[in-house]
Amino acid sequence: MGKEDVIEINGTVIDTLPNANFKVELDKNTPEEETRVIVAHLSGKMRMNYIKILPGDQVTVQISIYDLTKGRITYRHKKQENNTLNQ
Repeated sequence: MGKEDVIEINGTVIDTLPNANFKVELDKNTPEEETRVIVAHLSGKMRMNYIKILPGDQVTVQISIYDLTKGRITYRHKKQENNTLNQ
């Protein structure tokens, strides 16, 4: 896959599969669009740096324009946490 031949889209990991594969539910652009689930694997840099992916994580996925059912996870977004003090 060349850099010009990919579509980058955000999604949510819904299930883990063997061999560092994941089921990812892609985010919808419009409310009437149907949800799509693809199978994605970890990119090499994420494996090298031991970045862990769990179900529920928000990720960025690169999808080939030739096969829209498979992709590569290239980024795991940081979770938003509320750091409020208990009073």
